[in-house]
Amino acid sequence: MKRSEINGLLRAAQACFREHHWSLPPEPRWDVTDFGLGDFSRHGLVLVNLANEAEYCEKLMYARAGMVTPCHCHHRKKEDIVCRCGELSLRAWPALPADCEGQSFALLVNGESRQVTAGEAVRLRAGERVTLPPRVYHEFTPTSAECIMGEVSTANDDQDDNFFVDPDVGRFPRVVEDEPRLVRLVSDRA
Repeated sequence: MKRSEINGLLRAAQACFREHHWSLPPEPRWDVTDFGLGDFSRHGLVLVNLANEAEYCEKLMYARAGMVTPCHCHHRKKEDIVCRCGELSLRAWPALPADCEGQSFALLVNGESRQVTAGEAVRLRAGERVTLPPRVYHEFTPTSAECIMGEVSTANDDQDDNFFVDPDVGRFPRVVEDEPRLVRLVSDRA
């Protein structure tokens, strides 16, 4: 991923956050990823780490229509994915997707248990949320032009608690430095 692409996504996210009155902390911890797939317009996400404590984590995320967060799960983390602005489509599976396609299972949507079919799209409008327990595979993508999402979770470990279905997916992008960085990303070394 080129640094110029990262900077462009950061500017778009910042503008969207401002437009929708989301105030960020004085020194937010930014993260931008193409999941190592080299095409952020198809597989990309901008994240702002608002809190990453031993007991809990909070993130604000930004994506555009067509940007899919690839199918993955966490073995330890329980999380709520909250649509804060726009519309979001989230698909979930109670186990590896290939092992449970079409299976029915309970998923908490807006705090209420709902029977869903594995892989079925759950549509979220602004203010709605899905609770994902550990080991529930999930992927999500905006269905609106832009979407602001929240994540509230138990402790977050991006190094060792992301398990992607596609073995080619990586959590952090390979960055080509074609212009100076706008901000220091979580994945930047120096």
